[in-house]
Amino acid sequence: MTTKVAVVGATGKMGQLASQIIEASDDFELVAQIDSKGELSEMLGADIAVDVTLPAVSQGVVEYAVAHGISVLVGTSGWSNERIATLERAIAGNLAVGVIIVPNFSIGSVLATSFATMAARFFDSIEIIEVHHASKVDSPSGTAVRTAELMGAARGVLGPVAAPHVDQRARGQQVSSIPIHSLRMQGIVAKQDVIFGGNGEVLTLSHETLAPNAYEAGILLALRAARTARGVIVGLDKLIDLGLEKK
Repeated sequence: MTTKVAVVGATGKMGQLASQIIEASDDFELVAQIDSKGELSEMLGADIAVDVTLPAVSQGVVEYAVAHGISVLVGTSGWSNERIATLERAIAGNLAVGVIIVPNFSIGSVLATSFATMAARFFDSIEIIEVHHASKVDSPSGTAVRTAELMGAARGVLGPVAAPHVDQRARGQQVSSIPIHSLRMQGIVAKQDVIFGGNGEVLTLSHETLAPNAYEAGILLALRAARTARGVIVGLDKLIDLGLEKK
């Protein structure tokens, strides 16, 4: 039996890619492709809604789907810790649906963030430079925000990083005390460098997405996890940790 999927934001790059992956799979059926002119009611009847819209739209999509018993795979940026906490409270105890929020569907990006989280305890000077295509509307990217939040949490009692002169606009936006610098440029898909400064050394963890097909394995992994997910799960790393990539 196939799982019915509706894609919201279907005309965007990620929406088109998700639709292609679903149509090419044997275990999913694409039942709706909703664009900015469509109605959210078009997702009714689906088992899973894939949200790849815009930060200002995403919360409404998720709330509508959850209210109608539809699990959601969120690939839209803008889901801060505060917004996620609000969502967790809203669906607490709801055993009928799950929401998986994935800042980045690239397996390589997830690994780079994991390595950065490990390194964060050993360096007091940390900054992030993230580069995306010129049409990306939000900054900093969801991946950069997620990376900074995880590194901040990993530091625990070590406290904030050393980030001098952050009152100057050119020093970037601080997330969990870590400065993030965003570039939006032609000729780029996505790239993130996490730079660690120490005594007499610099460590740079770099990941670059060269083509959209880098997201395919992660999208399929997350879709399959969404069939049985309950509650709120944030990050592709959580799905890998659970071993769901083997199913």
